[in-house]
Amino acid sequence: MTTPSRRPGPEAALARARLQEDLIVTGEAVALDIRPTSVGMRVLGGLVDAVAYLLGAVGLLVLAARLLSGLNEAQLGVVQVTTFAVVMVIAPTVIETLTRGRSLGKWATGTRVVRDDGGPVRLRHTLVRALAGVGELWLTAGSVAVVAAAVNRRGKRLGDLLAGTYAVRVRGGARPPAPLAMPPELAAWAAGADIRALPDGLGLSVRTFLGRDSMTPQRRAELGARLAAQVEPFVAPPPPWGTPPERFLTAVLVARRDREYAAGLRAQERERAEAAQIGRLPFEIRG
Repeated sequence: MTTPSRRPGPEAALARARLQEDLIVTGEAVALDIRPTSVGMRVLGGLVDAVAYLLGAVGLLVLAARLLSGLNEAQLGVVQVTTFAVVMVIAPTVIETLTRGRSLGKWATGTRVVRDDGGPVRLRHTLVRALAGVGELWLTAGSVAVVAAAVNRRGKRLGDLLAGTYAVRVRGGARPPAPLAMPPELAAWAAGADIRALPDGLGLSVRTFLGRDSMTPQRRAELGARLAAQVEPFVAPPPPWGTPPERFLTAVLVARRDREYAAGLRAQERERAEAAQIGRLPFEIRG
């Protein structure tokens, strides 16, 4: 297999193929292309949430008027302020925290709020978003949020910028990449080859490349050759001469996956054997 003499890093190769934009990495080191929600969908979801919260505020005020009929004007003012604090800040914070970035409007539009690194939002993120929303959503009828989202590449409103979050689509987005299978012509070579663990960045770059099907053939061939050049130093002996780079990369990842899985099974078997050994006499406890 021939590879180019120059060996730029995998990050540079991925940048040329535009694979680094809006990637979220799962715990299995699989990169998923999660796209930000459009401004229109955010506005629609915000309107649904606003209607729901306003109906909740009206319901709370009506209930308070019936239960607390003997209050004076000052006390009624406190009740009103408390009600709107619950609706504008407390309710959105609690709902988004418990649902990991969802709400009624986001559920209706198939969106979710996540951290900039793709992780689930926590209490501090949702609280910052809710506090900022008092000004940019409620006091300005959402106009500030719409303008901010329109000029931001990820459609972030001010609350997202402060909290380090953004909204993504959870329906109709990119599908998870299909499982990799060992190329039949490389099975014998992979079984006897010494394949060292790839660096995290390189392994992720290769897996991302193999999972993409939207590149032109020329771009795919170029990027595959560059990634193969990066992987070759971790493999001995090299694959048979003339092996296509993409088939070589697939074989390497499948071999590493299968070996790590087998090692995990052996470790579990050893743990079970040790647990059974400890449970036998003279260590077992009799009643």
